[in-house]
Amino acid sequence: MNISYKWLKEYVDFDLEPQDLAAALTSTGLEVGSVEEVETIRGGLKGLFVGKVLTCEEHPNSDHLHVTTVDLGKGEPQQIVCGAANIAAGQKVIVADLGCVLYDGDDSFTIKRSKLRGVESLGMICAEDEIGVGTSHDGIIVLPEDAQVGMPAAEYYQLDSDWLIEIDITANRADALSHYGVARDLYAWLKQNGYETSLHRPDCDKFAVDNNDLPIEVKIENPDACRRYACLSITDCEVKESPQWLKDRLNVIGVRPINNIVDITNYVMMAYGQPMHCFDADMVTGRQIIVKDKNEGKKFITLDGEEHTLGEHDLAICNAEEPMCIAGVFGGKGSGTYENTRNVVLESAYFHPTWIRKSARRHGLSTDSSFRFERGIDPNGTIYALKQAAILCKELADGKVSMEVCDVYPTRMEGFPVRLNYEYADRLIGKQLGADTIKSIATSLEMEIVKEDAEGLDLIVPPYRVDVKRPCDVIEDILRIYGYNNVEIPTELKSSLTIAEEADKNFHREDIVSEQLVGAGFNEILNNSLTAQAYYEGTELNAYPWEQTVKIMNPLSSDLGVMRQTLLFGGLESIRRNVNRKAQNLRFFEVGNTYRYEQDRWSEESPIKAYRQEYHLALWITGKRVQGSWAHADEESTFYELKANVENILRRVGMAQNALVAETSQNNIFDKGMELKTRGGKTIVEMGILSHKLLKKMDIAQAVFYADVNWTELMKAIRKNKLQFQEISKYPSVSRDLALLLDSNIEFAQIEEIARQTEKKLLKKVELFDVYEGKNLPEGKKSYAVNFILQDETKTLNDKAIDAIMQKLIKNITTKLGAELR
Repeated sequence: MNISYKWLKEYVDFDLEPQDLAAALTSTGLEVGSVEEVETIRGGLKGLFVGKVLTCEEHPNSDHLHVTTVDLGKGEPQQIVCGAANIAAGQKVIVADLGCVLYDGDDSFTIKRSKLRGVESLGMICAEDEIGVGTSHDGIIVLPEDAQVGMPAAEYYQLDSDWLIEIDITANRADALSHYGVARDLYAWLKQNGYETSLHRPDCDKFAVDNNDLPIEVKIENPDACRRYACLSITDCEVKESPQWLKDRLNVIGVRPINNIVDITNYVMMAYGQPMHCFDADMVTGRQIIVKDKNEGKKFITLDGEEHTLGEHDLAICNAEEPMCIAGVFGGKGSGTYENTRNVVLESAYFHPTWIRKSARRHGLSTDSSFRFERGIDPNGTIYALKQAAILCKELADGKVSMEVCDVYPTRMEGFPVRLNYEYADRLIGKQLGADTIKSIATSLEMEIVKEDAEGLDLIVPPYRVDVKRPCDVIEDILRIYGYNNVEIPTELKSSLTIAEEADKNFHREDIVSEQLVGAGFNEILNNSLTAQAYYEGTELNAYPWEQTVKIMNPLSSDLGVMRQTLLFGGLESIRRNVNRKAQNLRFFEVGNTYRYEQDRWSEESPIKAYRQEYHLALWITGKRVQGSWAHADEESTFYELKANVENILRRVGMAQNALVAETSQNNIFDKGMELKTRGGKTIVEMGILSHKLLKKMDIAQAVFYADVNWTELMKAIRKNKLQFQEISKYPSVSRDLALLLDSNIEFAQIEEIARQTEKKLLKKVELFDVYEGKNLPEGKKSYAVNFILQDETKTLNDKAIDAIMQKLIKNITTKLGAELR
């Protein structure tokens, strides 16, 4: 939000320097991003002076140039060659002296000693558009006779600089999106800090209806979307360039002047925060304005010349035949105000923020009006703004107000009642401010005190303060004016500390795992919990059914329409973004919540139980594990790299591998995948290579390995594990290998499970060290080379005992899995 220092002073009395003003505003919560001195005319007319043309003769070598001598009040007259047809001796003119810099948009040039057709010229006699005081280039500027020779042009035009204050307005402070809104906060701060000040809001005494020649009827078909609509007709307007003061006001804050009528509506919006629109009244067919939705399929051309197709939920301002404006967002080209417009209709309305936000997003339009409507404006300020605009139309366009104010306001929007308890305020602030201070600040912020007693106040908060509806909100408002820095840090903590031991352990484990993954070359990512509904709606993903998606009631867009069921898609978006920027070797991890709706858990007594939230850890690996160089070749990432990282995580948090059962994953996000489950059937990990079909849908052309760790279930499983210590055996371990021929669908985890069930006491470790498929093996078969580690804690194992154990292992593995020894 851009604020003009001078404009602000029209509404509140203060003598602060711009930098001090910035500090004051920042202390109230209106954080100032920058303070910059601004010239209303670029260059500030430096090097330009009033001169008098002493002589004017035809150029000897040109039929359209003139050779003049001009007195600039410096002694010797200067010879200047001029091409303007209206140049004549005796005129007072504006002259750019040598060294003066003139601007043309982003370009500039310096006036230098030069020769034109062989005649020396020591300056330039200027037209309006050449120095920025107007747009005419019909001839040079001819000043009145009383203009003083030698006077700087900046002094003649009473040019004065201003200060641009850029404020970073947070989403909850829609009330500060105007000069008067900022002035209101500044007034409260000045008053609280002992400054003599007053707040000025221009009255509407000059407003008067001149006739009833052009009445307009207003009909609201959707009162939920349009809560209030007011309008006025102005006839016999002269649409022309705005006066300099109005153009200066708009230019300083970065608003481009267009014509006096449009500039008036922009001025009122920037002054008071009420967006306005003006229609060519002759385009309001039937003299009717109808505010309605359900305009789906209708074509509409906005003021910028772009064509848009209206949707069912686009609120439009229509005449008796067609839409004229996308309500609160953008006006239509056909009903705009142009030079030939003579009669206009001024609009001042309150639209529901959600409707405007959705239309703006749907059409990819963002305007100053939509920015304010989306956040909420003052519903009871529409008539004031309308009358202020009408007064300016009469003054600057010679128009006549040709109807009574038409105000359709089906249900009045009242302020928010809040009970503020003094003791609660003191406790929340940490300091006793006193009733007088609280009342003074509250009334300075235009909160109405309807009742007061010894315990506190009953307040009515203005409806434009959409962020202040609770006692704590009022206290926050009071505190930002009182000053956070004025609340001393207490020496005693007036709170009790509670430590959730188990939660603290879980966070500690999460930190350990995060550090481990970073050390393994992973980067942590953080994605939005809101995601695109297209990932779940109408897809074939069996693990994430649309019915279990938690939908957002009023989403900003379909891209943020649901809460994520999985971390998967956020990570794939990050991979796609990086791969598209030539970063192809990626290791990502993310920890965060996932959300589901489970209908079978719903009940009337406790509907909230149907909503489930779980904490997950996800890993993504794609690209090369090792980038090739002179020392070694490229090495592609594999599933086993992912699996090793998952096993390291489980080992790090104390999850025993033999407490988990491995199964083939039925989740069709994978081309090949596996699950690790507890013996109670709870899935702890799903991992595998993501399906080619899914990656193609996400526009990713390289393989991606993905693991999803259900952190919530993992922490539950860990709590069931009993930590056991045992003495390191002083007896040696024994290693034996088996080469097994099995069906291709047999997994190593099945071999390990059978082995551990067969020998629970002496079998310490089972490891797969080779897998072979292909030549010299029957079709549908593969070979596993498996290592078994045996150890007795009480004695050294002899060959007889070892052979007996191995025979039991061979028998059970071959019998249960159909394996053959090689």
